[in-house]
Amino acid sequence: MSGARSVTALVPMRAKSERVPNKNIRPLAGRPLFEWIIETLLASSCVESVVVNTDSEVIARGVERLGGRVLWRPPELRGASIDMRPLIAYDLTQVEGDVFLQTHGTNPLLRPATVDLAVTAYRSAVAEDCLMSVTRHQSRFYSAQGRPINHDPMQLERTQDLEPVLEENSCLYVFSRDVFERHGHRVGAHPLLFEIDPLEAVDIDEEHDFQLAEALMRRRLNETRSDDE
Repeated sequence: MSGARSVTALVPMRAKSERVPNKNIRPLAGRPLFEWIIETLLASSCVESVVVNTDSEVIARGVERLGGRVLWRPPELRGASIDMRPLIAYDLTQVEGDVFLQTHGTNPLLRPATVDLAVTAYRSAVAEDCLMSVTRHQSRFYSAQGRPINHDPMQLERTQDLEPVLEENSCLYVFSRDVFERHGHRVGAHPLLFEIDPLEAVDIDEEHDFQLAEALMRRRLNETRSDDE
């Protein structure tokens, strides 16, 4: 890979959302939700350009004002049931580059330093062909049928001694054009699992997620103001 800033960030942002209405443009800590991730990516030392795939004029204007590039989503890709694979496939027909980072506007707490660490880890990988961010959990999990997943109820091990369960948190994916074209997916055959702090990895799917992200962002902003005084 040539140059430090050699990664293209891909960010899908629909106008409508079901569980949290209009969440991408809803104010979080005083500004539209989508602006947080755009500024994070632009502040990364590894990201060369930020490309937002959207069907929203409001989002498009904001992205261009901040310095990102807009791709208008084709009508056939605007349904609520469309997953990331055809969206990424479309984006790759419209943008150049060999390495891509995909994230979402619903990850406002992601930090530029974490983006840089993820890209560095991807570049340093030997056996892995992509990177996927995860959140570590060490709790007693059960299936919907009541079967223990990661523990023996009769042993009652301490939670800190349990085998960790890693959750795909949708914060970050780093992959090459070649891997996507071969697998049709942002996750290849041998992903590198990159752990992110749970408070940074909040993903807004439900109303309570939005409230949590709002509280965490306001705390972060207050801490930043205190450090500047």
